[in-house]
Amino acid sequence: MTEKLTDKEKKYLLSLARKTLEYYFKTGRKLEIKPGDVPSARLIEDGACFVTMHIGKALRGCIGSLEARRPLVFDVVNNALDSAFSDPRFYQLKEEELPKVKFSISVLTTPVPLKVKDKDDLLKKLIPNKHGLIIMSGFHRATYLPVVWEQLPDKVQFLSELCEKAGLAKDAWKDTENMDFFTYEAEEFSE
Repeated sequence: MTEKLTDKEKKYLLSLARKTLEYYFKTGRKLEIKPGDVPSARLIEDGACFVTMHIGKALRGCIGSLEARRPLVFDVVNNALDSAFSDPRFYQLKEEELPKVKFSISVLTTPVPLKVKDKDDLLKKLIPNKHGLIIMSGFHRATYLPVVWEQLPDKVQFLSELCEKAGLAKDAWKDTENMDFFTYEAEEFSE
């Protein structure tokens, strides 16, 4: 998605994430969306997003898509459910927790390869607070959204913890010949 979302579209997507879980707790089924319910045609275009849940300042779940493969509204519904019930770092969300949950959504641009010569070139090209980063090495893969820079503003720490998240040694990012890097940007908004 190239243009910024309107406030109305952001509000709709945040409301959709919440309604998805409310509906699931009531019925045990996934919320169905009719095109007429969606406030703008571009929310029906393919899009990739992450849905993040916090209770207070504590992360409670975060699941998303790195590539646009389905309409953005469906991506929000699926990722809200997965964030609540399939994030392996957390137990499944309980209905009584839902009123305490605050949702954030990050709508991603298409990831692009970040070509680097060496670790110093990587540190030079990586832009804090702008770039989300995907790292890949063999079967290992992980990402940090741009918002993670708020918790990890140091580039070396950001890269080290991302490697650890991927199941790699903390300094694996220095071996740039055996790792692929992709950057993306995200439009992030919260309740």
